[in-house]
Amino acid sequence: MNQLDVLALGTCNIDFLMNVPRFAVADDEVDTEKLNVTLGGSAANFALKTSDLGLKTGIMARIGKDNFGNYIRSNFKEKNINTERLITIDEKTGMAFIAVDQVGERSIYTYMGANSKFELLKPDINLIKNSEILHLTGMYIEVVEEASKHANTLSFNPGALLASFGMKAMEDVLSRTDILFLNEKEVGLLTGENCPSGAKLLVEAGVKMVVVTLGKAGSKLFTMDHEIHQPSNMVKPVDTTGAGDSFAAGFINGFLRNRNLPNCLKDGNNSAFDCLTKFGASDTDLFKLK
Repeated sequence: MNQLDVLALGTCNIDFLMNVPRFAVADDEVDTEKLNVTLGGSAANFALKTSDLGLKTGIMARIGKDNFGNYIRSNFKEKNINTERLITIDEKTGMAFIAVDQVGERSIYTYMGANSKFELLKPDINLIKNSEILHLTGMYIEVVEEASKHANTLSFNPGALLASFGMKAMEDVLSRTDILFLNEKEVGLLTGENCPSGAKLLVEAGVKMVVVTLGKAGSKLFTMDHEIHQPSNMVKPVDTTGAGDSFAAGFINGFLRNRNLPNCLKDGNNSAFDCLTKFGASDTDLFKLK
């Protein structure tokens, strides 16, 4: 039996989330209406949600030797998330500065910090091999390529940065991918085609299952034999931060509990809906200023 249901590999950050009436332009100044400081990063968001859903979850990431790193570790431990490969190094913890406007759209500045020093080591590989699912999020392509070789089942959420490398650069990882999570923009970046034609190209390239989030329209799943659309509940987002990570967590939870594919999509939609109604990707507020 595997040690973990799911292992999330990727970034862990401290997110500085600001409500703003509008985005600033050059040489401009905008007053912040509210500031939250929370635990974030794609791998962290996913791990926190899967743990909340009852899965045995682990996190594989690098954090800094600072108070933010200590805060991240203590939050994961409180959630009973396996932290044996959450390694503290002599760097600053990664950070993201996120402005959210009145309609829930975002502008993000990131500082990779300790995330940029991730190197896959033998103990990391051993834990990957002892996990039912490896969930890879936005990380350097060299790390993604090596980690994907050792997964029992590979779930991959590349994000816009990795998707922008294109299918040719990502072909080895894609050929190993069991479940690929993308939004509509990322389908275009990765394949040069819109959805659904881009999603079908990915299936033809060897991805077993392509799951595309469609915003208010819900989500769609593509395999060699199926194309399934699952509408979602309409909602005006408070903040879209972490919604894709939350969707993936809900879907994977359903998948591991052997729910059928339409219900896995529904679980993903419901999980994303819960995220969209809150400010920030997680409930781990370091402090709040109002």
